[in-house]
Amino acid sequence: MPTRLDTVRDLLARSGKNTDLADALLRIDTVVQNWRRQMHKRELGHRATHALGLELDMAQIDVLFAIAYPSLSTEPNEDGETMVSTVAERLYIDPSRASRLVSEMVNSGYARRAVSQKDARRTILELTPAGEAVLDAVRGYKWLLLGEFFSSWSPEDVATFVPLLERYSNWMTTSEETEEKFADEINELARSIERAKAGIASGSKSG
Repeated sequence: MPTRLDTVRDLLARSGKNTDLADALLRIDTVVQNWRRQMHKRELGHRATHALGLELDMAQIDVLFAIAYPSLSTEPNEDGETMVSTVAERLYIDPSRASRLVSEMVNSGYARRAVSQKDARRTILELTPAGEAVLDAVRGYKWLLLGEFFSSWSPEDVATFVPLLERYSNWMTTSEETEEKFADEINELARSIERAKAGIASGSKSG
C-alpha cells in the first residue's frame, strides 16, 4: 500500500515537479497542521488570559483586537474607523453576533461608541483606556514569550527565517492561478473520490 510520501512523490512527478520536494512538503504540512490545531485551541490566548487574570473569553478579546485594528494595521488604506459591521467582517462572524459581543465590551467598559469624524450619521467603536490596557497586556505577554524563544536563535537565523516565513505566507494568495494550471489533475482527484464512493456502495450492496 502506498505511503503518504509515495503519494506526494507520484503527484509531483505527474505535475512535472522534482520528487525530492516530497519529504520537505510533508514536514511543512505536519508543522502547519500542528500549528493550526494549536491556533484553533487558542492555547497561547488562554494562557495569557489566565496569567493576566482576565475574566474575558477569547471571542471578547478578538473583538477588542478587531476594534483596535486600524491602529495596529500596516495597511496604508486603512481609514482608521471601526463599526459593528467592520468587526463582523474582520472576525468573519455574523453581524448579530458581532453586535452582541460589541455590546458586551461596551457594557463592561472596554469599548465605547462614538460619532464618526468623517460622517456624523455613523456610529463608530473605540477602545477605552481599559480596553487598550487589555490589548497592551495580551500583546506584551506574547512578545515576552516570543522574545525569549527567538533569543536563542542567531541573528543570522532570524534574518533568514522572517523573510522566508513572509514569503511562505503568500502561497495561498497564488493558489487560484495554480488551481487553474492543474485543473485536469484536480478533476482527476475529484473523480478518484467518486470511484472510491462507488466502490463502497457496490460493496455494501453485495454484502
